[in-house]
Amino acid sequence: MLTPSLARRSTAEALGTAFLVAAVIGSGVMGERLSGGSVGLALLANTAATGAALVALILTFGPVSGAHFNPAVTLSAASQGGLRWAEVPAYVAAQTLGGLLGAAAAHLMFGEPLFSASTHERSGSAQLFSEFIATFGLLSVIWGTSRARPAAVPYAVATYVTAAYWFTASTSFANPAVTLARAASNTFAGIRPADAPGFIAAQLVGAGAATALFRWLVPAVPQHVASPGVDR
Repeated sequence: MLTPSLARRSTAEALGTAFLVAAVIGSGVMGERLSGGSVGLALLANTAATGAALVALILTFGPVSGAHFNPAVTLSAASQGGLRWAEVPAYVAAQTLGGLLGAAAAHLMFGEPLFSASTHERSGSAQLFSEFIATFGLLSVIWGTSRARPAAVPYAVATYVTAAYWFTASTSFANPAVTLARAASNTFAGIRPADAPGFIAAQLVGAGAATALFRWLVPAVPQHVASPGVDR
């Protein structure tokens, strides 16, 4: 199968990330409004919608771009030969722009301001360590499943993210583009802009650690892997 042009792949990354962020923020708003003040119920709704959306989006855009939707995944893939380094800026820019567009779309759907700095504090060492663990686990799932069962990657990624919402103190952002978008959303899913840089740093360190580990655990990482999407 011929690799789609960079323009097509970047567009797929932007659209996929936009829909992912819209699902995260929109379901957070909906869950909070319908939960009757129960934070746990709101988080459950947020979790279910995000996991379901991830499966659909990875299956939809995976054949085009690899369905990274995440700069940490893009950098990991490039470091292992799954993407040319010259193409990384286009992927990351598309993911970042797509995340902001997804936030704007969610806000418009629910009558919220187009963009507003979040006041939701997510600070402290426990939160940062949670983001390291969340992203380390995400990349481990991607690299671990992409070798033997690439068709299962969409489901493995989505179920891991669903679980990580609940077993990490940070509710598992695990994505720099999504973190930036959520910093511009003063809603249930938001994060204070001041807390975002620490989250992003922890995510990148976690992704790098998992990539290095699986390079050793599974030395013959296939050159065509562009996780988490299916083979392109």
